[in-house]
Amino acid sequence: MKTRLRAVAAGKTDVGLQRDHNEDSFLLMPDFGLFVVADGMGGHRAGDVASRLAIEAISEYFRSIGNEDVTWPLPFDGRLSEDENHLLVGVRLANRRILERSAKSREFHGMGTTVVGALFNPEQGRMIIAHVGDSRAYRIRDGFITQMTRDHSLFNDYLMAMPDLSEEQRSELPRNVITRALGMQEDVSVDIQPDNVKQGDVYVLCSDGLSGMVEDDDIVSIVGGSEELVNACLGLVRRANENGGEDNVTAVVVRVEVDTSDTDAPTREVLKTIPAAPLEISDTPPASPVSSRARNETD
Repeated sequence: MKTRLRAVAAGKTDVGLQRDHNEDSFLLMPDFGLFVVADGMGGHRAGDVASRLAIEAISEYFRSIGNEDVTWPLPFDGRLSEDENHLLVGVRLANRRILERSAKSREFHGMGTTVVGALFNPEQGRMIIAHVGDSRAYRIRDGFITQMTRDHSLFNDYLMAMPDLSEEQRSELPRNVITRALGMQEDVSVDIQPDNVKQGDVYVLCSDGLSGMVEDDDIVSIVGGSEELVNACLGLVRRANENGGEDNVTAVVVRVEVDTSDTDAPTREVLKTIPAAPLEISDTPPASPVSSRARNETD
């Protein structure tokens, strides 16, 4: 008899130590095995509006697919599985919603958000990962950590094009400019990859406020030393703040484990959640426009 697996998760977001508001958002949809982190940009409140719009659009789409009358809102990609297509469509609809809101007011023009999502299919034993920007997904397996995503950043693009750059040359490259995000253009390119899971695998989805402040070994140590996933999230955020807390910090930790329930219902469920603070999105725009789409220290 095949062992049935489930995904349990927790999430935590924090403003950090050097920002005055939080532009990160996250989503836990256990009934769909869906977990998402979005890191907004745009200054004032435009960044948190963008990240929350992304979360809302993805959430609404996945809730809609339970309706038998629903049609595909975007073209189906025959090269991808149904799960991969669902995740891809959710992200692209989020991009569309942000662009639509940006077009309605000058103050929201140019806002955007990175996004990283994971969709677990217990029947197939696969985790589908999608991302745009520099929010990351890691997998911890048997004590080893693997970065599952590639940052869409100018720094990373330079390194790929010129891998032989010296340390001095690398130090001169801008590290805070992303080259891909939701809200930049109509046709967003989304990286999608499936991963065959093993019992005990842990996936960490995070904004760059975590990945930029906490070393990989520390991520492994904190997650491995936390029996409760909620404590793993708290520990990761705490470590980022101990190391300077230069940006908003968000961590979603997802563990794949044996499903011990006695029900035949879908096994996609959540263990514990520390929800993001609610964001009121009104038609009243923030005080001033965003002049750049690149994340910078004054966002």
